[in-house]
Amino acid sequence: MAGGLHIVMLAGECVPYAKVGGLADVLGSLPHELEVLGYSVSIIIPRYRSIDLAKFGFEPLTGFDFKSFDVHRSILPGSGAQVFLIGNDGFFGRRGIYTDPVTGWDFPDQADRWIFFQRSALEFISAVLPKVDILHCHDHQTGLAAAYLQRFYRGHPTLARTGTVFTIHNMGYQGVFPADTMARTGLNPAEFFPLSPFEFYGMLNFMKVGVVFSDAVTTVSETYASEIQQSAEFGYGLEGVVRSRLDPPVGILNGIDYECWNPATDPLLVARYSWDELEKKRINKQVVLREFGLDEGRLDRPLVAMISRIDVQKGVDLLIAVLGDLLAQDLAFVMLGAGNKETESQIQTILAKYPRKAALNVGYDDRLAHLIEAGADIFLMPSKYEPCGLNQMYSMRYGTVPVVRATGGLSDTVQEFDPNTGKGTGFRFGPYDALHFKEAINRALRYWADKRAWRRIISNGMQSDFSWARSARRYAELYDSVRSRYQA
Repeated sequence: MAGGLHIVMLAGECVPYAKVGGLADVLGSLPHELEVLGYSVSIIIPRYRSIDLAKFGFEPLTGFDFKSFDVHRSILPGSGAQVFLIGNDGFFGRRGIYTDPVTGWDFPDQADRWIFFQRSALEFISAVLPKVDILHCHDHQTGLAAAYLQRFYRGHPTLARTGTVFTIHNMGYQGVFPADTMARTGLNPAEFFPLSPFEFYGMLNFMKVGVVFSDAVTTVSETYASEIQQSAEFGYGLEGVVRSRLDPPVGILNGIDYECWNPATDPLLVARYSWDELEKKRINKQVVLREFGLDEGRLDRPLVAMISRIDVQKGVDLLIAVLGDLLAQDLAFVMLGAGNKETESQIQTILAKYPRKAALNVGYDDRLAHLIEAGADIFLMPSKYEPCGLNQMYSMRYGTVPVVRATGGLSDTVQEFDPNTGKGTGFRFGPYDALHFKEAINRALRYWADKRAWRRIISNGMQSDFSWARSARRYAELYDSVRSRYQA
């Protein structure tokens, strides 16, 4: 089907080298599935200070003088995809990927970092890589690349007939910078004027450029593709730009890595289990209670969990609103995450009233995240908006029942349980308010007490298919469609 097409993916992060969000998981998993379909895939990300070059087998690329940047090459684990790191210590040889870990704020030279990365990546591609059929750019950090391709690189044999795909992973982060940034992009400043592809309320918007210049635009769930066209609540001012495209954005749901997230084989679990061994799930639950310092006598009570960035997008304000009432019930609660320090403090203050019953672990720990997914009974995701979401899929895979707000990918993946039909994988609420969230949690707790119904919900979730294979086939169809426009 693919005819040996070469796909180059340009992004700010990729598992296992650098991860902030779900984007990294996409870059780490999708290439393998595309290779199964016959594609050749190359990945380009920055060479961050945090990447252990020796551990991942990176070696410097020699024989080329790129002057302002260096390139290291390795192979993505579990695939044949080549990974290239664009290095410049002035921009990427610091702690942190998108933000300064000391202040929590964006780096002051954020625009220049991503301008440099994109220009360098295209210079590298045009000088070194074989013919590129599709340049697949991810999020605003690569939003200028399609414009650079059109303006500067069509004369290069490698890029003469390259189609472009731009994926929006989160419309809430658009890369909006002062107007004078345009002069530093290398693009013609005369192209910056009201309503141009570059201008956004007097500012330069990287994501807008990607949406306008790319041959195809995708986002990470069907519902989110619709939401970002409907209103400023989801489109953040770009909803009109997205709607104005001749071909609307395509929603392709992210998958999950079934080799990494498999309770039957997961090496991070204390006890591995499958559908017919659910009693072993209790062993992981006991370990979670112990690691959070909670009363292990609550092993026979519901364990409610949340793993989340502590940010308004994730619905943490709703959590705070219901947390007191939730913890007044006979259950235990654990949370893993970090983010806004003031909000962290608010949560800690509430939890402190319920010692040995509830706890927050500030930070992110992959081992603990896997244990929580395996040990919890109920998983909370009250997101204000959620382009795709992965934890609800991890939860269902691990027999943990999700309670989610019906938005974006949460709406596309979690079906409300119907006791009349026996169908459904979790519990949902619509309006973004604490009352509806609390009602959804209480529905879950009522069914938890009905062991027969609860086992049916768990079974439905564990049998759902959220593998990358299905999503990769949809990307393949899109790549082939875009490529056909450039065939002689």
